[in-house]
Amino acid sequence: MTFCVALLGGSFDPVHHGHVALAALFDSLLHPNQLRVIPAGNPWQKNGLKTSAADRVAMVELAFREAGLEIVIDRQEIERTTATYTIDTLRHVRAELGPDASIVFLMGADQLQQLDTWRDWRALFDYAHIGVGARPGYALDQAALPPAVAQEFMVRQGSLEQLRTTPSGRVFLAETLAVDVSATQVRAALQRGEQANSLISPVVLDYIQQHNLYKI
Repeated sequence: MTFCVALLGGSFDPVHHGHVALAALFDSLLHPNQLRVIPAGNPWQKNGLKTSAADRVAMVELAFREAGLEIVIDRQEIERTTATYTIDTLRHVRAELGPDASIVFLMGADQLQQLDTWRDWRALFDYAHIGVGARPGYALDQAALPPAVAQEFMVRQGSLEQLRTTPSGRVFLAETLAVDVSATQVRAALQRGEQANSLISPVVLDYIQQHNLYKI
């Protein structure tokens, strides 16, 4: 039986309902042997993280425990001193797990629409499958995607069974994720002093307040 790991990367600055919903969706669809969360260290497309790696890891652990999802925290990007690129992370995970394991990298539709800006994005498929969760306002049809991404996805669409039992190279689009929230939106709400219970877990909100995070 193929060992299957689902990977969820992100800044998690802070972790919010959208992150947890995406992981929970593919956990229920794929039933992976392991759900691995990879907090970013120095993501090249983000303008500076607002909180420390320790705080972001703590918030991730709280949010997923609250949701009843068992996860493994992968600290490789945090420990990397250079810029964070997904292709390097996937190479590292593939080297760790070997050639036969199924690796499924999870992303939201907003990331899919920018995939052609990622370093060596076509090479991602050499190391992993990609599982995409729809977000309200972000279309997943061919017309909404960059042409090169649309073409790649058209020839790589696979079934959940293919993702679960083969190492890499396929795409699955899940259009049942109806959570629309971003970390930018959460930080803005917190800075305005607004209640963010609809955006993040209460245990994460408690942590943010206790540690005085995301103040202007």
